[in-house]
Amino acid sequence: MSFSNRILVGLASGVLVGLFLGERVASLKWAADGFVKLLQMTVLPYVTVSIVGNLGRLQLSEARSLGIKTGAVIVGLWALSLVFTFLIPFAFPEVQNASFFSTTLIERRPPFNFVDLYIPSNPFHSLANNVVPAVVLFSVLLGIALIGVERKQVLLDVLDVAGDALSRATRFIVRLTPYGLFAIAATAAGTLSLEQIERLQVYLIVYVLVALLVSLWVLPGLVAALTPIRIPDMFRLTRDALLMAFVAGDLFIVLPVLIDASKTLLSNLQADASAQTMPDVIVPASFNFPHAGKLLSISFILFAGWFADAMVSVRDYPQLAVTGLISFFGSLNVAVPFLLDLFRIPADTFQLFLASGVVNSRFGTLVAAMHTLTVALLGSCAMAGLIRWNQRALLRYAVVTAVLTIAVIGGTRALFASVAGRTYTKDQVLSGMHLLQESGQAVVLETMPTPPAREDRTPRLDAIRSRGALVVGFLPDSLPYAFLNARNELVGFDVEMAHKLAGELGVRLELVPIERQHMDQAVADGGVDLVMSGVVVTTPRASSTLFSNAYLDETFGFVVPDAARESFMSWDAIRGRTNLTVGVPNLRYYIDQLKMMAPRAQIKPLDDFSAVFRSQMPDVDALAFPAERGSAWTLLYPAFSVVVPEPNAMKVPLAYPIARNDQAFATFINTWIDLKRKDGTVDALYRYWILGQIKTDRAPRWSIIRNVLHWVE
Repeated sequence: MSFSNRILVGLASGVLVGLFLGERVASLKWAADGFVKLLQMTVLPYVTVSIVGNLGRLQLSEARSLGIKTGAVIVGLWALSLVFTFLIPFAFPEVQNASFFSTTLIERRPPFNFVDLYIPSNPFHSLANNVVPAVVLFSVLLGIALIGVERKQVLLDVLDVAGDALSRATRFIVRLTPYGLFAIAATAAGTLSLEQIERLQVYLIVYVLVALLVSLWVLPGLVAALTPIRIPDMFRLTRDALLMAFVAGDLFIVLPVLIDASKTLLSNLQADASAQTMPDVIVPASFNFPHAGKLLSISFILFAGWFADAMVSVRDYPQLAVTGLISFFGSLNVAVPFLLDLFRIPADTFQLFLASGVVNSRFGTLVAAMHTLTVALLGSCAMAGLIRWNQRALLRYAVVTAVLTIAVIGGTRALFASVAGRTYTKDQVLSGMHLLQESGQAVVLETMPTPPAREDRTPRLDAIRSRGALVVGFLPDSLPYAFLNARNELVGFDVEMAHKLAGELGVRLELVPIERQHMDQAVADGGVDLVMSGVVVTTPRASSTLFSNAYLDETFGFVVPDAARESFMSWDAIRGRTNLTVGVPNLRYYIDQLKMMAPRAQIKPLDDFSAVFRSQMPDVDALAFPAERGSAWTLLYPAFSVVVPEPNAMKVPLAYPIARNDQAFATFINTWIDLKRKDGTVDALYRYWILGQIKTDRAPRWSIIRNVLHWVE
């Protein structure tokens, strides 16, 4: 059996074993990880030896020519890759969306540091820590310096021997590929979760189809159109490496194989000896430049904007192309959050990028491997004078590429238009939320209970235990702290806190709706024991009402129509606007803060800000509103977005109002809040009610042994 067939058998067997055993196959992960590490073990030393040795034996003029011609090839491939990247969004259907509050709205990410990544102060540290860009730069500088050394042949002979030894070691490890791919495929097929993939199916389908088009036709077709190299010959020599890169999701491990394949293809053209050694320099050196697989990942920024209803306009494509190209010189996991922030897309969509990586990283690596081979072949052929400009061949390539592209993009768009649902459902997620845990009996009263007589001086805790009930006031429609869900149940962060307090006191809970303007009086008269409804602590309120310690902080922000997000991203932009009308909850603190930060804005105090959403803001340009609760409102009204202006995010504390003469009760509530912070209750409720991290019971991964044969539970 040929080696290629053994690889295919190992891959197919791994998939079958993974599907058969399901999550039980996770025990093979050590073998999968070990195989990848074995492949990585020899690559970085091989890269260093190849660059230094092959650059060192060139003449200075040859090195300069190599840099110019290979650089031109890389720039041309970048341009071609970006064209396909920006075609991907044309396949997305039209949808409307919104999201819960995300802490990334207020996080400020550090700038990307190119110096630390590319300039090694200690090359041995870079080698030990696998900092590939720094290692390559060091190797290139050392190789160029070696060009002018008189007795360089002594070192070149040593490097040749080291390179041959590393190649032999790599070939020995590659012989283990069928077994390694078996472990990798089994682990992926048995443990891969399909939940997030279903959510990402639009992007996954388009990305996979475009990646296959680029790797199987666009790049090899370009080589065939510009050189005498035939497409079947390219795949015959590289199919094992392409398959290995695809399954492992790692380009680094196949670099030696791609170099050998490039040399063989060049020798078949009877290129001169110096041209046949060019891949030894081109492949390792170009590895650090963004490849086509990385550039296709820019399409995720466009997808995230579509997904979060924060579309990147076509006029911003040039900025995205240039910024993305520069950012992708580093890690994708650093560059993507930076680009999301730059184009004002909710940063929590980065989690979708990580989820899409389960599939897309494989296809992106396939594209990267073909890109690397293309750079090596076109760069070497350019040095050997083998590039040909055959108009008929180029025209045929252009026509076939255009037809295939239209079929992929147009076909997927037609498919999504016919089957993809367009109904907005995020409002149902919010209305479907329920209390995580109810404690004791609870009832919602229609009217406030009769306050105790003024002469009644019974301590509050004693009165609560005596009546057997804790009376808590709440503000209606105080999302996400107190609101009615789809089953007409009163739920929310503070409603759940009230349930826990009553349960721990061993009394029933009575919840009483109160109006904002009557809140202080209701607490002072004793009609309610306290108010638990996301109440903001302000200076005027604190002068007349006793507050508990703060249990949460909210972030001052704006709720704006989607199209106006960009003009509210900074305080300078807000202050620069003319004829700006901002709606503000009728609280002196908010009004004063806004006057200080945006003195030219016309401020409109509002008692019922829900009417602003229902009327689509006809009289105001924005609503100054805490970002945490503003995000909850945008779930109900997805035509709006939450913006936290830069810099200096302002925080507003939330606390529970208590009657001013109830110092003992306030001390008790403060102690209870401290307990709930330390036992994780506040954090758990924050994740659920504010961040929307709704946990569901996950069924075991589907497997033949459990779901078909029923051999195990």
